[in-house]
Amino acid sequence: MISVSNVSMRYGGKILFEDVNAAFLPGRRYGLTGPNGAGKSTFMKLLSGELEPQKGSVVRPKKIGVLRQDQFAFDAYRVVDTVIMGNLPLWRALEEREQLYAKTDLTDEDGMRLGELEGVVAEEDGYTAESDAAILLDGLDIPEPLHNRQMSELQGGQKVRVLLAQALFGHPEALLLDEPTNYLDLESIHWLQNFLTRYEGTLIVISHDRHFLNSVTTHTADIDYQTIITYPGGYDDMVLQKTQIRARIEAENAQREKKIAQLNEFIARFSAGTRASQVTSRKKEVERLQTTDLARSNIQRPFIRFEMKRPSGRHALEFKGVSRGYGDLKVIRDFSAAVQRGEKVALMGRNGAGKTTLLKALLANGPGVDDSDVGLDAGTVTWGHEVQIGYFAQDHRASIRNGTTVSEWLHDWDPQASKEEIRGLLGQMLFSGEEGMKPTDALSGGEAARLMFCKLMLQKPNVLVFDEPTNHLDLESINALNIALQKFEGTVLLVTHDEDLVDEVATRIWHFDHGNIEDFLGSYEEFSAVAAK
Repeated sequence: MISVSNVSMRYGGKILFEDVNAAFLPGRRYGLTGPNGAGKSTFMKLLSGELEPQKGSVVRPKKIGVLRQDQFAFDAYRVVDTVIMGNLPLWRALEEREQLYAKTDLTDEDGMRLGELEGVVAEEDGYTAESDAAILLDGLDIPEPLHNRQMSELQGGQKVRVLLAQALFGHPEALLLDEPTNYLDLESIHWLQNFLTRYEGTLIVISHDRHFLNSVTTHTADIDYQTIITYPGGYDDMVLQKTQIRARIEAENAQREKKIAQLNEFIARFSAGTRASQVTSRKKEVERLQTTDLARSNIQRPFIRFEMKRPSGRHALEFKGVSRGYGDLKVIRDFSAAVQRGEKVALMGRNGAGKTTLLKALLANGPGVDDSDVGLDAGTVTWGHEVQIGYFAQDHRASIRNGTTVSEWLHDWDPQASKEEIRGLLGQMLFSGEEGMKPTDALSGGEAARLMFCKLMLQKPNVLVFDEPTNHLDLESINALNIALQKFEGTVLLVTHDEDLVDEVATRIWHFDHGNIEDFLGSYEEFSAVAAK
């Protein structure tokens, strides 16, 4: 069990949470939710012991698995050793044992120490450590040939999966996972979901993936109103309960205020008269009926609406024999398809399967696309009549020019737009007041993504091409994007690992699997049903 008592944290004048009391019990899986900046990662560091609370105390078990965020901390180690480090007592025993065995002459004291170390290794399942680590790595799509490589040789997404295996290794009594699905494809996310639902310890997880939270968590600890409130159920259950509780308190307050107004009217009318005892009793009732103070929620919800200046022709896109590779590696081979106006195509498959590569091949001669990284090796791509493309690249931050302000950068994309229109779009995406003058150099990942949405709403294209748009968004922004794409009347090409986004938006699936691309005409639910047979 993990428990916190009277814990408070604030930075400057900003209160993250105050006098929080909570218990996280074994066998329960908690989602830790709240908007960006609410203090989720700070609270997780308090639970792990990485930070000390400014007030209060935290009680935690001895063995905790923590997802490390520093991808470069283990570059000097083998992949399999990095995983085993998740059980620190075992790793230290293995290292010391190896040092002793490397000595040419062992003393009696060394022999005694080796016996102690062998006991630790046996107790911590050290004799099967490498095979146990390999099972975790295989499940997270780290193939066996990489297990003995140095961490420095792995790509960023692969490093994240190794660090996730590290957190899961050694049967920890509690797991603290901060954004474990970042950089994971859907198959890896499904594997992780199945693993975590079988986990018997205490799980606390931060995620911006609604489907993942609803699938895994049994309870939700929500950071809002400068405190943490725990609700039974997943994320959607929490939102419903939170809304109902808030509405009930507001309704009770309204009734109390009405009653207080009636009592005060009586007190004002008869306070100088002969009904002193009745006035006194009503004054006491006014004190008893004081309304419950409602702290202001720190949740902010953006409003995204994609409109079109004009629709495209009926045939939005047609391509034949498209191929693209890098050197001798052919990633896309001879793929052909036609996309009709209004179709919403989700590109799905394992990381590295070629989803981004295909998008960049199709955008090679896309109207209005000036990205230097697009192109194809073979085939033809024909965009339809009146097509206008809005492109959200995976590395979109590079397309936002530094040395200017948010407002000026946005205005550059449509010099005819009025200041009021620019200010309105920025306000919809939570750049309120002076935040419109924020330097583009200082944007966070989430702010850069929201600014790109502003650009697309300003340009009003009829074809939207999104490559991993949810990577830096909080749950409220992802939900807003989901609704906007459902309502958009134009054409969409979408790469994402957010299952709810695919499930609720896509009308067609391009599934990438071992060099082949399956073109499935239907929803993700229909695709999953066919794939399960």
